[in-house]
Amino acid sequence: MRLTDKVNEAARVLTICNACRYCEGHCAVFQAMELRLEFNADNLDYMANLCHNCGACYHNCQYAPPHEFNLNVPAALAELRQENYGVFAWPGFMGKLFTNNGLWVTLLSVLIITAFIVGTSLTVGEDFFQTHDNAFYGIIPHNNLVAIFGSVGAFVAIALLASITKFWQTMRLPNPFSLDWGRVMQGVKDALTLKYLDGGNGQGCSYPDETPSMSRRWFHQFTFWGFMLCFAATSAGTIMHYAFALPAPYDFISLPKVLGVLGGIGLIVGPLGLLHIKAKATPDVKGKTNKGMDVSFLVLLLLTSITGLILMAVRDTALVGIMLSLHLGVVLTLFLSMPYGKFIHGFYRLIALIVFAIEKEKHEAIVGVDIPEKE
Repeated sequence: MRLTDKVNEAARVLTICNACRYCEGHCAVFQAMELRLEFNADNLDYMANLCHNCGACYHNCQYAPPHEFNLNVPAALAELRQENYGVFAWPGFMGKLFTNNGLWVTLLSVLIITAFIVGTSLTVGEDFFQTHDNAFYGIIPHNNLVAIFGSVGAFVAIALLASITKFWQTMRLPNPFSLDWGRVMQGVKDALTLKYLDGGNGQGCSYPDETPSMSRRWFHQFTFWGFMLCFAATSAGTIMHYAFALPAPYDFISLPKVLGVLGGIGLIVGPLGLLHIKAKATPDVKGKTNKGMDVSFLVLLLLTSITGLILMAVRDTALVGIMLSLHLGVVLTLFLSMPYGKFIHGFYRLIALIVFAIEKEKHEAIVGVDIPEKE
């Protein structure tokens, strides 16, 4: 069983909380906590991913600083949650690389963007800074794009699946086909509605300060649905290309463009709002986490949207080459960072919420419980 400073601190904090139970109605974390008498790395990882870092328990805690107990549940679980990125990552060295230094995300972005600009310049020569009748594919042929993103996408898919499988097994969940799908749907509903960003009282997060607000919940929704709309736009374009022989570029009034623009707006409003809130928050609530990981993901989403919208606007000009290279570089960096930061956390939280729905139904702990040895 893993023993680290962050695991030990989370265990200390929740042991005291379990004796007090003043915050038992705040969120799923405290309800899951009450099913346990002791804490280990597995069930602490579970509760860390149940925590939405709303801050309500910190501002209501009678043992928070400056009390000698120095309890800070959201900070302790936020720091442990970040440790999860490296613990469950595949391959392991990539997880440690990103966890130990979130700035690698930014550096990797710069390197890939530069490589794309230089690579495409060498490939197309003088045509790079000219307009093209077939826009993007005049800069980088369609098959080349498919090969590049197919290779990166395959690696990312394998890394995500490996990490999710490892976390799933740690959560002691059975084969997905043998799950109670009523509980699964409850977990999915809680995840999609961000139920536990209501502060436990329906008024919203006490984050970045103790004044409750629903703004963090709204900005998360803008970000999530903006991402999903952009994914839908890409999927629509793929179907139109292969199933209906309708290759890009598409008209401004077309399904890929409409979905992409709406998604792009969501990925500007959401990340900007979350970055603003994060900048105002103090370490008392968010903990001493590696800002590079969380901030880099939001910045990459924001840059993906901005460069994508600009690319759409300049596709019939001589700037199409440079903007295409910049946009693809940002998108590739976003893809490569997905298994090692905030994106993968979304899957961990979903799994944790499904486990919570099962535990709540059974009124017994599942994660972190010793399994009796067979005689």
